[in-house]
Amino acid sequence: MTRCRRRQHAIRKPKVTLMPDPMAGLPPRLLRTPDAARFIGISIRTLEKHRTYGTGPVYRKIGGRVVYAVEDLQAWTAIGARKSTTEKTAQRVFPARRLTPDERGTR
Repeated sequence: MTRCRRRQHAIRKPKVTLMPDPMAGLPPRLLRTPDAARFIGISIRTLEKHRTYGTGPVYRKIGGRVVYAVEDLQAWTAIGARKSTTEKTAQRVFPARRLTPDERGTR
């Protein structure tokens, strides 16, 4: 009959040194058009139309590429935030089309 022996000594854990956060101090994350559209939940084409008509979020062109900062996407979607359908103080997120002169004045 054999018996199992239990370990009597403490298990040593290896020393863990924390690595510095590689994203610390970097500029805001930038998303290309497909990722930005997915992030805010609209189609790529709709986001492109918003950019063309000037009704969409702020974007940047870097080396010919269109990119959006996550903060700008969140700010643009926050414009339409409201608590009820009768709220009068809420701003309007315009559809992806040319704005009428009256709509341009209300922005």
